[in-house]
Parts: sequence; C-alpha cells; structure tokens
Amino acid sequence: MAGLYHLVRLKDKWFRLDEPLDVAYQLGLSVDGRYVSGCLTDFQIYIQGGRPAWVWFQEFLGVIPPLNQVQKFAVNCTWFQETFGECPAGADEETVRRFAPRLEEMDTYSCGSAALAWLYRCMCRVANRHVVKLAGPLQLLQSWIFWRFPRFRPARYDTCSWPLASRWSGYNPSGSEKGPRVQMWRLRIDMLQPRDMPYSSPEVLQVVHPEVLEPRHTAMWRSMTSLIYFAMIEWHQIDRVLPQFGGVQPRPQPTLNIDFLMSKDGQDGDRWFPSTLQF
Repeated sequence: MAGLYHLVRLKDKWFRLDEPLDVAYQLGLSVDGRYVSGCLTDFQIYIQGGRPAWVWFQEFLGVIPPLNQVQKFAVNCTWFQETFGECPAGADEETVRRFAPRLEEMDTYSCGSAALAWLYRCMCRVANRHVVKLAGPLQLLQSWIFWRFPRFRPARYDTCSWPLASRWSGYNPSGSEKGPRVQMWRLRIDMLQPRDMPYSSPEVLQVVHPEVLEPRHTAMWRSMTSLIYFAMIEWHQIDRVLPQFGGVQPRPQPTLNIDFLMSKDGQDGDRWFPSTLQF
C-alpha cells in the first residue's frame, strides 16, 4: 500500500559494512510523484493552524519522546521501535491509528528522488576531513558498486531478483574480508576492464517489475533535472551517464551546478522549500 514492499525485502545484516534509474532498479522506489520536503525550524509558521511541531507530534502519536531520545530535530529510531513495536491486544480504534497510520498516500511521493538527493548530500559531507561516518541510503550505493564494478562483488551471489539490491541481501562479510581493503580495492580499480553490466541485459530485464518500465518513469530517467534537499539544489546531469541506459555518450555539456545554491550547507538557518525556492 505504501509502495515500499520491495525495499523491506532487503535484510538489515547486509549493511554492516563501515541516479533515479538506480533508485528504481536497485531499491524498487518510485522516482515519479509529489516531492518530499519539509522544514526543521519555525514549523508552525508554514503549517495550517500555527501549532508547534511537538504539538502535532503528540496529537498524532499520543506521546512525546523523552529528551534523551531526541537529537536536535530527530527522534531515535530505537525509541519508536520500543514504543510502537507491537500494537496491544484489544486496542481501540485511536490506538490502532497511532500504531498503524494509514499509508495510502505514501505511494504518491517520489521517495526515490528523496533517497538519491539525501545520498548525494551525505557523500558530499563525508568528503570533509573531520567527518568519519557516512550516512544515507548506503544499500543503494553498495549495490550500485557491486553491479557496476564486477571485481568488487562477493562470490556466490549470481541469482538476480527484484529489486536488484536484494541480490546481495544475504551478504555478511567475514573477518578475513575486512583486512587491508583500501590496498585491495585500489588494485582492483587498477585492474578494471572497459566493461560493465548494463540494466538492459536479459538477466536484469526478466526480473524488473513491469511498473518501473512504464513510459512515465523511463522519461524521468533521461531528464536532466534538479535534486532538492531542503534549501540545496544539485543538478542530476543524466547526459553524463547515458551508457547506463544503453545510449551513446556524447561530449558532455558544461556543468549546470549553480554555485550560490551549491554553497548552501544549512548552517545559516532552515528553509521552507515551497516558499524559498518557488521561482
């Protein structure tokens, strides 16, 4: 109902390691639909009724998390799991609503675009010398690496399934694989051959969900558009990766990045996208 069935098939244990098309194929998330946006501060200014965020939180879930479970504007996932992990037996309708909110509208949002924008931001931030951990939808990044760089793939995972990331869902690297990985991967990169595994290969097409191949989605894959992460805009320049779609790579056009928007790092206050960037 929420359009997330393919994503939940992936197993958590796969992620113990320290492009819109890729999101659709790798994770089975939609890249078409309404945009995902929000505002972390001054929430009440933009929401009808003018109520602070925590008031809405309590009305929706019936409880406020303790202060030690809140980090800035985020609530720890463990608190949600412990508080709403299992709906009590004999619960009334209001309690059921809080434990199992209606999900019909989630499938109307472009969750894939939001995931990709978030991953781009996280990869930019981790390049900072003081950042030691990489956040974001790393299952997308890891699966993309395995598909695009065959020498990086773990052995004995040859069966394709949908979404494509589920091919590696049982992968749990042993201690022997976690040795001098930097040197090993540098050597593998040096040994790469001019080949890849395009998404148009028969073994991929036979497992791809038919909905992903609808014209309204394929048109999105080939469009040069903007990825919006709160008040930051980055251009998704599809003209630079056309071979992934079975196309011929022309000489790339000059980059479309807008310097003054790229320089926004969220440190100068939060923004509400529909009003700040409407033009």
